[in-house]
Amino acid sequence: MERNELYPIFLKVHQLDILIIGGGEVALEKLTFLLKSSPNAKVTLIALEFSNEILDLVKAYNVLTIQQSYSSNILHKQHLVIAATNNREVNKEIYEDAKKRQLLINVADTPDLCDFYLGGIVTKGNVKIAISTNGKSPTTAKRLRQFFEEVIPDDINKLVSNLNIYRKTIQGDFQEKVNTLNKITETLISK
Repeated sequence: MERNELYPIFLKVHQLDILIIGGGEVALEKLTFLLKSSPNAKVTLIALEFSNEILDLVKAYNVLTIQQSYSSNILHKQHLVIAATNNREVNKEIYEDAKKRQLLINVADTPDLCDFYLGGIVTKGNVKIAISTNGKSPTTAKRLRQFFEEVIPDDINKLVSNLNIYRKTIQGDFQEKVNTLNKITETLISK
């Protein structure tokens, strides 16, 4: 049986420099996904032309646009790169340049050229759940996201906030605190 061996990680993208190369539909999808999850992300977009939808997002968020063709020097001081052009050869070049610089890269719709995938995300207050199908079925990830959006109560953030306040009052060593919180939260999954 196949197994998803991806390691889920939540990045503070407002502290990272993210570069998206492309100005069309695919770049719009990647930018929208990123800003929906992390509205304060530091994003630079580079392309010869940008769609009107991208330009609308640029106005609404802190997104820098550079109107030029791709050049490897644009990768300087970037942390994360997303290649979202409609040219496979350019995307491959971006991938190779990013790998030379040891940058994390996602080449849209090309799983073999990705260090990471942008999976489905469910956010309710401080609760965020990431969903991955290992790049195999974005539609399944979408359906799972819809399922979790329905079953997670809207007031989950109140519970999380209250538990955080209570957590600060618990005495004892780390394991005692974990045991206490586990006992309190076990009712969340009991039937």
